[in-house]
Amino acid sequence: MSILFIQTGGTIDKIYPKSINGWGFEIGEAAVHRILSNKELSVDYRIISACKKDSTQLNEKDRNNILNICQQSSEEQIIITHGTDTILDTAKFLSIIEDKTIVLTGSFLPHVFKNSDAEFNIGMAISAVQTLNKGIYVSLNGIIASHHELQRDDSGKYHTQS
Repeated sequence: MSILFIQTGGTIDKIYPKSINGWGFEIGEAAVHRILSNKELSVDYRIISACKKDSTQLNEKDRNNILNICQQSSEEQIIITHGTDTILDTAKFLSIIEDKTIVLTGSFLPHVFKNSDAEFNIGMAISAVQTLNKGIYVSLNGIIASHHELQRDDSGKYHTQS
């Protein structure tokens, strides 16, 4: 068994380089590299980058690229790191895939921040992708659900629909 991680960008991968005085951000190397580099995992994985964008900048071409990567992948378990602003849009776009277990996750704070939720969310996604039935799911801050079961409140947090 092997898990494919697909980087798309988003807050999880944001870095604030000194070259632009720390006021702006860039999308850096996949946070998953840093998160998993010192972990003794019992599963094989590989990491690829589909794009490095803020999720509000993702377009249909980007989503088609992500879709193609998922469909052409030999792995049946896929985790996509994604910005939280449009994570549900991408999950809905990918919902035509029926033969894989795909979990989209991200973070509300960049992984490079001390109090980031990135490691927790990646850990949840790794557990989820191995235990859920085939389908498209979103895992953020303790919630794992299909895209149509989630809604975002005014504070930006996701909740299951009541």
